Amino acid sequence: MVELSAEQLRARLTEAVQVYIAAMGYPPGTAQQRAPMWSAHMLRPGWRCIGAFNSRDELTAIGYGYLGGPGQWWHEQVRRGMLARFSPDHVAAWTNDYFELTELHVRPDCQGGGLGEAVLRRLLRGAPGQAVLLSTPEGPTRAWKLYRRLGFDDLLRDYRFTGDPRPFAVLGRRLPLEPEH
Repeated sequence: MVELSAEQLRARLTEAVQVYIAAMGYPPGTAQQRAPMWSAHMLRPGWRCIGAFNSRDELTAIGYGYLGGPGQWWHEQVRRGMLARFSPDHVAAWTNDYFELTELHVRPDCQGGGLGEAVLRRLLRGAPGQAVLLSTPEGPTRAWKLYRRLGFDDLLRDYRFTGDPRPFAVLGRRLPLEPEH
């Protein structure tokens, strides 16, 4: 498991997006939309990335994020959803200084052995921000179990992002994470 620079991730972007597509069960054409988005994310303040590799130097897991803030699509969507349900002070407490866990994916043939948690812990170790926020599709998944085990709380449930009909949950927790036991 290593921290990847933007240059290193760009060199393996096709492989990284393939991990994402396999983990999420998306169609192959998703790569054409995601690769440019991931490249743009690499330019954001506080961006950091962790990759896990097997003995054949194949990417088996990827996680990245950056400081979330005004003007970013995800930030604006989440802020709008939270303001519809909570006081401005509560929303500000979560959205004024946070690390957005943008992507965390483990190749399906490598899931279930703690790799996702290891990547997440390494990514959040020293991450900027007072909190970490993420969105994940609703439903009982390994990801849900991981986030609950690590103390993430519900900020929004059954939320619909613009352009996606699926229900999502927005979860958050204060940083830093507690050390592993």
